[in-house]
Amino acid sequence: MPKKILAVDDERHIVRLVQVNLQRAGYEVVTAFDGKEALEKIKSENPDLVVLDVMMPYMDGFEVLQTLRKDPATRELPVIMLTAKAQDADVFRGWQSGVDCYLTKPFNPMELISFVRRIFKSLEDGGGDNRYDLGGG
Repeated sequence: MPKKILAVDDERHIVRLVQVNLQRAGYEVVTAFDGKEALEKIKSENPDLVVLDVMMPYMDGFEVLQTLRKDPATRELPVIMLTAKAQDADVFRGWQSGVDCYLTKPFNPMELISFVRRIFKSLEDGGGDNRYDLGGG
């Protein structure tokens, strides 16, 4: 069975871009368009990884990530932040909150796929530190 990924962003064209590229790479993709919906989909869909925007209505990505990290059932769920928030303070906050990967917009879909694969490979190989700094530059 293919790995399931939840793509979360309030910008529908970004969700679609992520969805199409991950599906082409062989992943099953479910979508959400705000932080509250993301948490509901995580419970109902049980994804293997989450691609998460920061700036969203109702609940931002940092709040979603902190909620996931506090819950023993989702504490280890890999999360890639995909966001326009590229300031050092934002990237640092992401790492402090327990993100596995921080990728800034605009982004290269092939780079996203590469990091998704790397995270899954790291988990298959027994875990370890699978956190990657993907700040712009």
